[in-house]
Amino acid sequence: MVREWDPATAPEAEIDAVITALNDVLAADLPEDPLWQPGAMRAYLGETMPGERRLCWLTTADEPGSPPRALGHANLLLLGDIGVLEVLVHPSARTHGVGHALVAAAARRAYDEGLASIGVEAVGGTPAIKFWESIGFRCVYVELRGVLRLAEVDHAALATMARSVPDDYRIEFHPGGLPEALLEPYASAKASRQEGDELDLRPSSYDAQRLAESLTTLNRRGMRPYLVLALHEPSGEVAALTEVVIPSQHPARADQYDTIVVPDHRGLGLERAVKARMLQELSRAEPQLTEVQTWNAPENDPMSDVNSELGFQMDREWREYEVDVLDLIRQLSS
Repeated sequence: MVREWDPATAPEAEIDAVITALNDVLAADLPEDPLWQPGAMRAYLGETMPGERRLCWLTTADEPGSPPRALGHANLLLLGDIGVLEVLVHPSARTHGVGHALVAAAARRAYDEGLASIGVEAVGGTPAIKFWESIGFRCVYVELRGVLRLAEVDHAALATMARSVPDDYRIEFHPGGLPEALLEPYASAKASRQEGDELDLRPSSYDAQRLAESLTTLNRRGMRPYLVLALHEPSGEVAALTEVVIPSQHPARADQYDTIVVPDHRGLGLERAVKARMLQELSRAEPQLTEVQTWNAPENDPMSDVNSELGFQMDREWREYEVDVLDLIRQLSS
């Protein structure tokens, strides 16, 4: 039975059951990925940015005298007229209708909430690809994931790249957030990225208030942000930036977020400088960190060359899928 589930008030045993199910899925589908640690799932699922909501569903196998066992879990993040859906099904419960039941519950709620479409991310080479395509989701964007193992980094080359900054530019490191004076220029730099080539499954931060809320929410979710920026001193503009988040859920592997160079400041090597400086700072600030993962478009992405120079190794496709809510409901009903 699928039931709507609130992580903020759920018993600790059910939170633990979701973590166990997630780790069993990772062990089966992505054995090279780090397992999640207990203690941060409630905040990860419960905290959202102002104006957003996350709805969750759970199905468990309960036996008298034993802790609950999660067979499946789903959560739907409401972002304007699109919902971002995540579904996990325990390997032992696959092909038994658990995934379909969870998606059906989310689709009905999405319709009630007035959403036009639902987006999901799926990892290449896992059963998720066949599942989403079988119920009508269409792939709209593909990225390649790369993983950098910090033990293999050439620190001498890294130091050279970090110092290669033209005159009139200054590199700054900001752990945890940004000073108020930098929020506006930083948000403006992020706004310059709007490419329009991909389904936007990640909340954007293109104004100062939204940026501040985003950084606060990351910290509340147990995902500590680190930011490195290149400041153009004559104009006060943020010319380039890179962001890495250390999730307390898997603190040995960091997630690379945006790396952006504002168009007027391209061709100066700023992307190399900020990313190299970030890796230097992370080695000091997060000694338990062993890997950083990033995502890039497979073609015509100059950032891929920088990542290759730093030592990132591409390993898997990361696909974004989309479906119209009404089409999904009809497909599931049939």
